[in-house]
Formats: sequence, structure tokens, C-alpha cells
Amino acid sequence: MQQTPVMILAGGQATRMGGGDKPLMLWRDRPLIEWLLDDLRKHSPKIAINANGEPQRFAKYWLPVVPDELPDCGPLSGILTAMEWAAASGFSHVGVIAGDTVGLPDDLLERLGAGPSYAASRVDSEWRAHPTVGVWPVVLATGLRDYLGSGERRVMGWAKSVGATEVRFDGEVFRNFNTPADLKG
Repeated sequence: MQQTPVMILAGGQATRMGGGDKPLMLWRDRPLIEWLLDDLRKHSPKIAINANGEPQRFAKYWLPVVPDELPDCGPLSGILTAMEWAAASGFSHVGVIAGDTVGLPDDLLERLGAGPSYAASRVDSEWRAHPTVGVWPVVLATGLRDYLGSGERRVMGWAKSVGATEVRFDGEVFRNFNTPADLKG
């Protein structure tokens, strides 16, 4: 069976954090991306980083850095970039993980399958969707490009439009970081 390649979505501007690269911000004395890579390397041997700007800032991780082809489109541009990167390597689908996410379940890619699917986790008594943690068939790239061309930017709106399945995971999973205070916990 073909392994699922994974792209880390690190193209955001981290405005709520005061700017910069969230994956390079420190949590418990390590950059977030290092926590994520510890988990991801258990899931896939083929990993890349989607980031804009100078790729050298990720050089110590020895991974390809692939910039967005479509600027100013938010996380969906990163998902499109991931699909096109995977397709160019002959893969039928691709996993994506937001670059500020730690705590991946051991069976993440197995349960997400060939997609389209995205993860959800329980927060208190409610389920919280994580559409930037998902698996997407690369054949959806043309439709996603059209969706972005229409001015749409909502990840969940696109996920619903392609019939993506929500896959629920219990436990302390998919922790992400949105404010400087989150990095202190």
C-alpha cells in the first residue's frame, strides 16, 4: 500500500501571535515544529513544509519547503500546494497538518484514510473540527483552485462542498497554539 505523504502547513502570518512563524515558536523549550515532526515521522517517510518567504529558516529540518502558488488565500492555499506537490510525486492523496499542532494520534493517517477527511477532537463536551488536519485526494486540486478563484477562503466551506468526512478522535490530541499565552501552558 502506498504511504501517505504529509505537508506541514506553515504559511500563515501568525497575527494573533504578533507575527512570525508559529512552527518555530518555542513551547516547552522546543520549536513547535520539532514536536510535530516527532509525531509525523511515525506516520510518513515523505514530509514537506508549506511556507512562504525565505526557506532557509527551516533548513535544519532537512525537508523540502514549498511556497504557496496562490498568495493571500489562507490555509486553503497550503492545502492546494500540498495536493499539487503530492500529485507531482505520483501520489493519489496527501495529508496536511497545521504547523502549530502537537499531539497526533498514533492511528491518524490510518483512520483518515484516502480522504477527503479531516480530524475532530472533543473539547469539553463538544466536538471541534480541525480541517487543517486531514487527508485530501489530489484530484480535488482543480476544484479547489476554482473555489479560491471565486474569492472563497473558508476551509470548512470547501471541505463540506467536497463531501469530506469528519473523523473523530478522543483524548488529548490536536493541541494548537493561537496566542502567546498558549505557549506558556
